[in-house]
Order: sequence, then C-alpha cells, then structure tokens
Amino acid sequence: MKNTFLRWRTASALRKNKSLRASTPYKRSNLVGIIFSVEDRQKHDDIKEFIRQLEQDGKQVKVLEFLPKKKENYEFLFDFFTIQDLNFWGNIDNEQARKFAETPFDYLFYIDQEPNPLVLYLLAQSRAHCRVGRYGDGLEPFFELMISGQGTPKGLIDNMYKYTKQLR
Repeated sequence: MKNTFLRWRTASALRKNKSLRASTPYKRSNLVGIIFSVEDRQKHDDIKEFIRQLEQDGKQVKVLEFLPKKKENYEFLFDFFTIQDLNFWGNIDNEQARKFAETPFDYLFYIDQEPNPLVLYLLAQSRAHCRVGRYGDGLEPFFELMISGQGTPKGLIDNMYKYTKQLR
C-alpha cells in the first residue's frame, strides 16, 4: 500500500514542481548535490573520489544516500534516509531528505544503475536546476541530462563528470 501511495505522490510531485530547470555552465556552477543508494564499499569509494574531484573544481558538494536494509553505512560520512522513513501515506519523513530536495542545486547527480522509487520521489520534488542521471525508459521527467551506458557506478560517474564539464 505504501508503494502505491509513493507512486501517486511521485507523479503528483512531478506535475506540481515548477522549479526553474536550466543547465548552468559547469564553470559557473557552485552548489552540487549527489544522491545514491548504498550498494557496496567500491561504490562508496567511487562517490568519495567524485566528491574530491568536484571540490577540486571549486564546487560545494552535499550528499544524501538511501540506506537499504542489511546494508552497511560505510564511515557514516553522508546524511541518509531509509525505508523506515517512508510513512503509510507515501511521504518520506526525514528532515535531511526534505532539506536536500528543497536545495536549489546547480547540478544534482543521481548515481544508481537501477532506479530506486524513494530516490525518484525526492528527484520529483527536487528544486535542482539540472538533474543528471542514468538513461532509462520512462525516466525522462526526472532528469534534464541523461547519461546512457552500462557498466559500473565508476563508469557512470566518469561519464556524468565528462558531459557536465562540457556544458557552457
């Protein structure tokens, strides 16, 4: 039942969200967000390396992770939310997730190979100017820039970085 309400809320958030969407030239962007689902230690290390890369470019980076059941929260470096934060009515009751969705990021990177319904709900609510994610059928309303490709999270991160750096 929760998932049905979550799908309805996601569709509603997509319709109602009137945030300004535009791709800021990468060099002029300041605030960058990263959202992802915890999978394994390698993905965690790849995300940390991506953060260092963005910070070396002079970007302020905020990160939010979805922590699935029975997964380890490596190093407790990032704000996170869990399935426990999803209430009966399909709302996510987590202050960090709410603040993250309301932040007007210049770029918001979603680094998952497979779409996560809870993260998609936050993307639908997001005030980010340019949401960047992996290409998938039916995911077009969630992103302004979609990166095609199979492979590892590291490959996805590298392609996201490569193409956003080229935006002028």
